[in-house]
Amino acid sequence: MAGIISESEWFETPLGLSVLERERSLFDAAVVDLFGFNAVQLGLNSVDLLRQSRIPHRFYASAGSRGSLLCDFSQLPLATTSVDLLLLPHVLEFAEQPHQVLRDAERVLVPEGHLIVCGFNPVSLWGLRYKLCGRASYPWRGKFIPLMRIKDWLALLGLEVVAGRMACYEPPVTSSQWLQSMAWMEKAGDRWWPMMGGIYFLVARKRVAGMRLIRPQWGTRSITQVLMPRPRPTQKEFQKMADEN
Repeated sequence: MAGIISESEWFETPLGLSVLERERSLFDAAVVDLFGFNAVQLGLNSVDLLRQSRIPHRFYASAGSRGSLLCDFSQLPLATTSVDLLLLPHVLEFAEQPHQVLRDAERVLVPEGHLIVCGFNPVSLWGLRYKLCGRASYPWRGKFIPLMRIKDWLALLGLEVVAGRMACYEPPVTSSQWLQSMAWMEKAGDRWWPMMGGIYFLVARKRVAGMRLIRPQWGTRSITQVLMPRPRPTQKEFQKMADEN
């Protein structure tokens, strides 16, 4: 794809729209049966991925200029254990410290709260395109993170993966005609090469050992109790992984 293209522009291309259609379907199916009081979507604010959620208070955070909450995703201005559902759509591969983003995500989640992560899979035809071609444009300028590394980070934080899917098995061609002609690869991929989808989608639950879960009284919590400044966290626990990354 010629020229430099932004995230919002890319999701309006034939390839971006194809990805978005699959991801919307995955998010819609995942969030509809998750309950709580506060839900937050980090990034991709041009798309409402919480549209099927029945959680009453939904917020959209951005690291740029759009969204109901502008912030650094590695230092969320949210109270500890205040969020029931947190979405990270293509956040980690564009974060300078993806492990720290996950660490802070775990901090703000309530016990038994859910985190949903989707990202570009480097072990796929998309990953081949990522390695061989230029990286000036979205999404190729990000750093594709292997699925197993994401799962290791989640496990280290006490986040248990409870569901997962792959999608977008077709090669990342830009022509809508080529995309249509290779649509058969989506069904074949789940059967014949299930770990090689261009997109991975994970649903994780925060587990707290030895804790008895007592749900708050939903009517007493307000946004002023959720949004609050906090000091910058240390990274001692993640220093080794940060060096490897």
